[in-house]
Amino acid sequence: MDNEPEMTPPGEASLAEPSVSSAPQGMNLQEIAFQPVIATNDLSTGFGEAEILHNISVEIQRGAITSLIGPTGSGKSTFLRTLNRMNDRVAGFHHTGDVCLDGQSIFGSGTDLLALRRKVGMLFQRPNPFPMSIRDNVVAGVKAHRMAKSKHFTTIAEARLTQVGLFDAVKDRLNRSPFELSGGQQQLLCLARALAVEPDVLLLDEPTSSLDPGTTERVEELISALTPALSVVVVTHNLGQARRLSDRTILFFNGRLIEEAATEVLFESPVHETTAQYVSGRMG
Repeated sequence: MDNEPEMTPPGEASLAEPSVSSAPQGMNLQEIAFQPVIATNDLSTGFGEAEILHNISVEIQRGAITSLIGPTGSGKSTFLRTLNRMNDRVAGFHHTGDVCLDGQSIFGSGTDLLALRRKVGMLFQRPNPFPMSIRDNVVAGVKAHRMAKSKHFTTIAEARLTQVGLFDAVKDRLNRSPFELSGGQQQLLCLARALAVEPDVLLLDEPTSSLDPGTTERVEELISALTPALSVVVVTHNLGQARRLSDRTILFFNGRLIEEAATEVLFESPVHETTAQYVSGRMG
């Protein structure tokens, strides 16, 4: 007898239509639509005695692409990894202040980290396929979260691989190792895996820094197509990419948030001199 729960396979519902189950308790979808998807309040972080971020208060707009820019060591990646508590895995991490997802603190005592990281997915700078088949990589999260019956796994894998433009290249080797793929293909596979669990927010940590120009263009097109169904936050050192890709941009410098604005405004009419120097290339 088949005891697996009957569930709708991920991908069959439109990503542009959020599910009612994603609404925090006591809120309806209309209320959510007008709230920032993520908001930080006086967020400060550090590792051991090293202080990294200082009193960051900012709102991440729902359904938009937000770029985080700034010199190396400015705190961009630390900020990004705090948004789904990935920094918790690092010894000595500490924080004050808060991060709220849909109005609820992610640091609350009842927070389910597995559920949080399903809602706030992440794609890292370098591809990190799991040591399992290409097909099983894509559906690893679907299986872990019991989002669909096993008979749907191949269909889900094919749909997500098609979404990222990788299916034609791998359709005859879905049961082969992902480590046979090129670096660019591995990154697309990891993107398919992240999308398969249907996150609300996708965090991208320099996702194209190790890719060739053609694959970079493809990934940027994919990221643009994900919104407004998803909210995307991307760390990039490539100012051209930030200008092409993002709706809003945040500049970090020495662990502090210097300026946040619509991307065109931040690049063309920055308020702060530090911002003007950085986006003009006079400071790097």
